[in-house]
Amino acid sequence: MADTTEVKKPATEPVLDISDSTVQSKYKEAGRIADDVLDKVIKLCVAGAKIIDICIAGDKAILEATSLVYNKKGKKKISKGIGFPTTVSVNNCVAHFSPLPSDPESEATLKEGDVAKIQLGVQFDGYCSTVATTIVVGANGAVTGAKADVIQAARTALEAAVRMIRPGNKNMDVTKAVDKIAESYEVKPVEGMLSHNQLKNKTDGDKQIILNPTEAQMSGFKRCEFGENEVYCVDILISSGEGKVRPLKTRTTIYKKTDIRYQLKMAASRAVLSEIQTKAGSFPFSLRDLEDERKARMGIVECAKHQTVLPYDVVYEREGAFVAQYLTTLFVTKKGNVMVTNPRFDAVQIQTDKTVKDEEINKILASEWEVPKKQK
Repeated sequence: MADTTEVKKPATEPVLDISDSTVQSKYKEAGRIADDVLDKVIKLCVAGAKIIDICIAGDKAILEATSLVYNKKGKKKISKGIGFPTTVSVNNCVAHFSPLPSDPESEATLKEGDVAKIQLGVQFDGYCSTVATTIVVGANGAVTGAKADVIQAARTALEAAVRMIRPGNKNMDVTKAVDKIAESYEVKPVEGMLSHNQLKNKTDGDKQIILNPTEAQMSGFKRCEFGENEVYCVDILISSGEGKVRPLKTRTTIYKKTDIRYQLKMAASRAVLSEIQTKAGSFPFSLRDLEDERKARMGIVECAKHQTVLPYDVVYEREGAFVAQYLTTLFVTKKGNVMVTNPRFDAVQIQTDKTVKDEEINKILASEWEVPKKQK
């Protein structure tokens, strides 16, 4: 007699990459808000403005804008808000400058001619879109000299990267191309800086692009090929100096919770980690956003020591150097790529007499990269 027992089919796994239109929509909505907030922050970057005030205003604008969407009654509530806190890093400060009120750096102001890098990110339901641009404070007309060279090199390197991150292409080829472009402008990529693929609730996927790596950084670094329907946070940092970074006295204020579990000893540490989980989940956050700054300062030390949080240290190039940054969130698709965020190349005018002379790189820069637009 035949067995008529009904075999239950396994539940279909939800699609979590951009082959799903809902996932795409969340990235794109996050990107739209990130771009809008970036424009607002650019306008705040004037001579005499306090950097802490600009960072606070940027984070507030993200929270206000994200509170207005994905609120339909009957729909499942999703996480939303800051995907990366607003940072404004000036001149030889490479990244992650976002001071707390109790820091001596809270008095730092922008000055005429400062090369300011602005970075921020927005997330919906664990899908994060980040953006960064570089401006020159108070610039009237075209910027020239070392500032122009480093900005143009970073722009050109990002232009090349978004064309080279295609299915089947290799990560180390992007590294080499950025090296060649920097050489054309007589500048250096910032040593060891990484771009990652992104997944739901994960901004540091296993696939990476490294800039200007040392031999030590290359040991254990994974070579990989880019794949269809992947998302990358493509982060280009170029320096007019040696490309080497070091921490100074500026205290770290941005962290991200890791998956490492450890029984923390101090009650303050456990309270901080719990608050981080509630407010930021898997995304980077500023200590400024925690309820009690003093307790946060105490508790975060033990959390960092046992790697339950990852620090985003404030690092610097040598004094007198200028660092430029451009960052976009990129969809990699079969038909072409989509820049989900706009790194605002038009935010500052520059004029340089240097150009890329490498034929292969120029061929890449002249190629198409976008998904073809549908004919109306």
